[in-house]
Amino acid sequence: MKKAIKRGEIYVNGALGQTGTWISTGDRIECMDLELPPPEAYHLTLDIVYEDAYLAVIHKPSGINVSGNQFRTIENALLHNLTPSKEADALRGFRAVHRLDNPTSGLLLVAKTSRARIHLGQQFEAKSIQKRYQAVVIGKTPEAGNIATPIKDKTAYTRYERAEVVPSLRNTWLSLLHLYPSTGRTHQLRIHLASLGFPILGDKLYGTAGEILKKKGLFLAAVELGFEHPIRGERMTFELDTPYKFRALLAREERRWQRWQHA
Repeated sequence: MKKAIKRGEIYVNGALGQTGTWISTGDRIECMDLELPPPEAYHLTLDIVYEDAYLAVIHKPSGINVSGNQFRTIENALLHNLTPSKEADALRGFRAVHRLDNPTSGLLLVAKTSRARIHLGQQFEAKSIQKRYQAVVIGKTPEAGNIATPIKDKTAYTRYERAEVVPSLRNTWLSLLHLYPSTGRTHQLRIHLASLGFPILGDKLYGTAGEILKKKGLFLAAVELGFEHPIRGERMTFELDTPYKFRALLAREERRWQRWQHA
C-alpha cells in the first residue's frame, strides 16, 4: 500500500492520497492502474479529434471493440495513436472512459491519467456527460418522443427527435433521428427503437430480418459529446457531422423513389 501511495495510485474522494491522509467513514478510496504490463500496440490509424496531457477524444470506427481480451481493440490501437502523458499519475495504457458497441461509430472519450479517469468516471455516474447519437431507422417516427422501456428490469430513458424522413421503395420510410440517452444500458438505443417498431437500419440483433445491408454495418453513430475538463474545469463539447454513409443512403433512397414515381 505504501508503495502504491508513493507511485500515485491511491486516490481518496477523487484526490491524490498521501501517507498522511486521514480516512473517515464514507470516504471513497480507489487504487488505480496496478502494475500490469502495458498492452501490445495494435497498428490501426485512428482519427484524433482532440488530445492533451490528460485526455483524448477519438473518432471510433465501426466494427471494432473498445476493449476486451482480444488484441484487435481500440484501447490497444491508442498506443499507436496517442502521445503518452508526462503527468505523475499517467496511466501505463490509455483507457476509454465509456463504451460504444462494436458496430457503433463515433466520439469516444479516453483518459490518459488516473485523475482524469476518476473525474470523468464520476461525471458519467452523475449523468452530467452530454451525449447525442444519430441513427437511421426503418419507418416514419413521430417528430419527437420519449422512451422509458426498462431493459433487464432496470430503468432506461431515451429522448429522440426526428431530423429527416425520406420515402423508400424497400422500407416505405426511413427516418434520421437525434437520440439523447439519459441512462447507459447495454444496447439501450437499439433495444428502445426496436421496441417502438422502428429498428435501426443494419441491426443484426434487434433489427428486421432481410434488412441488413451488405457491408454497410449499423446506422448508429455517437456524434456529440460534452463534459467538464477534469483538470481545468472548463466545459468542452465536440460534434461530428452526420456520417457520410447516412446522408448517401437517404439521398439514394429518395432518388430511387422519385424515379419510380415518374416511371
